[in-house]
Amino acid sequence: MITTRFAPSPTGRLHVGNIRTALHNWMLARKSSGTFVLRIDDTDAERSKEEYVEAIRADLAWLGLTPDREERQSQRLEAYQAAFERLREAGRIYPAYETAQELELKRKVQLGRGLPPIYDRAALALTEEQRAAKEAEGVAPHWRFKLDHDEAIAWTDGVRGKVKFDPAQLSDPVIRRADGSWLYMLPSTVDDIDMGITQVLRGEDHVSNTAVQIQMFTAMGAEPPAFAHEALLMGKEGKLSKRLGSLGCDSFREKGIEPEAIIALLARLGTSLPVEPIADRAALLDSFDLSTFGRAPAKFDDAELERVNTAIVHAMRYDAVKDRLPEGMDEAGWHAVQPNVSTVDEVSEWWRLVTGPIEQVEIADEDRAYLAEAAQALTWGDDPWGALTSALKESTGRKGKALFLPLRQALTGMNHGPDMGELLPLIGEERARRRLERAAG
Repeated sequence: MITTRFAPSPTGRLHVGNIRTALHNWMLARKSSGTFVLRIDDTDAERSKEEYVEAIRADLAWLGLTPDREERQSQRLEAYQAAFERLREAGRIYPAYETAQELELKRKVQLGRGLPPIYDRAALALTEEQRAAKEAEGVAPHWRFKLDHDEAIAWTDGVRGKVKFDPAQLSDPVIRRADGSWLYMLPSTVDDIDMGITQVLRGEDHVSNTAVQIQMFTAMGAEPPAFAHEALLMGKEGKLSKRLGSLGCDSFREKGIEPEAIIALLARLGTSLPVEPIADRAALLDSFDLSTFGRAPAKFDDAELERVNTAIVHAMRYDAVKDRLPEGMDEAGWHAVQPNVSTVDEVSEWWRLVTGPIEQVEIADEDRAYLAEAAQALTWGDDPWGALTSALKESTGRKGKALFLPLRQALTGMNHGPDMGELLPLIGEERARRRLERAAG
């Protein structure tokens, strides 16, 4: 059974790039009736905030991306320590004593010589006496995972196809800081083993991490999961980041964006499939296939999201929105204003045309007598708007804009809006006649 995971760090709010990764992992699991795991990567105690953990849960719930279970790295420190000790005993982890400044100087020298900035493994050349002297000076080591340079690292990526790395062209990664805290690489690998993760779908910025982690899986005697790396999502300012709060769920909710619109857009953004306003997740799951994912960065466009959102709102059934509509608004009211709104939040403004008060627009002098006649001609039946306009057309000879616009202005205070045939019955006979008489002066 397929098991996927979404592993955010609770150091900020989710942005749309994170949401896309969560969605695709959720879809990968759901399409095969598998398991979707939320893993909170909170080993960075200084930067991780509980408020962000709660926000991540809330955002996923709002989007309908409910995990089957949740794990927290901060509760698994003993497992990481045990793996660390095993790898250390096997000679796959070693201490290094360079400061950040010394490492930066080495990188600059290598780049200046036209060489790749790969760690030179100087720490491996230290004798026991030299290590002891360092620690006697108060220099605590950080710890690196020793890559095996004897064999190329290769895998078949679910998006990128065949991928191959020369491990000699990679730096031995730091897996633990001098203060004992963990970096991403080792805990993530241990978790994937212990949690039975079978598919890792993440951004292409993790490709080199995957090469390193494949060796970690092997060193711990585990079969690596299947890996897939999707192209990054770009915003107007370039690569998305947690700093772009305008591209988070809070902002989307404030703008009245429906979760179904976000799902419909992100499910296909960056694939060969067209982005369509599909609110049916089963239909999106049916077409979900990693083979459709492209290699080029996909651009997130607010205007496209708004277009999809508008189309989804226009297709929403009354039962799906009735609890969010203004008091007194029934199915007929929703049907009348629905074509004129881009978000459900806009409904209240249009419903005000029914309940009032409305702001009266300036009526042309030649239309006042016409509106007075309309007030007298108004009758009530199955189609009051059709009856009124037919009577006025016959009695005044007006047609087109001259026939309809003054009536709309008098009845709604606007030059455009919902279909008057649907709106007038909602306004009601008494209220409609008062508005016509008021406009007539």
